[in-house]
Amino acid sequence: QVRFVESGGGLVQPGGSLKLSCVASGSTFTIASMGWYRQAPEKSRELVAGITPGGTTHYADSVKGRFTISISRDNAKTTVYLQMNSLKPDDTAVYYCAAGILEIPTMRPDYWGQGTQVTVSS
Repeated sequence: QVRFVESGGGLVQPGGSLKLSCVASGSTFTIASMGWYRQAPEKSRELVAGITPGGTTHYADSVKGRFTISISRDNAKTTVYLQMNSLKPDDTAVYYCAAGILEIPTMRPDYWGQGTQVTVSS
């Protein structure tokens, strides 16, 4: 059974930090690339960061140097994190974790999390 549990979203002031977490249950994810997408109001969903099973990472230009993706695996559970620093109002969006195939600079997701809201505002 596939299950995603996302957490860590919230309201933060510009320049602040948040760390998102996504726990993916199911042995499929031990061999999958993981990624974080975001979707702002009236905009299309975009890939923010991705990581391959081998640890290769990819970031959208808009978040390079500010966001860091990392991953940990434990038996049939995979946890992917997104550390977000120096947040800007333009980072406001619903953030989704995803599992699939990362073919830099794009990703083909097969599974999605439920999304977590990140709001950057003073």
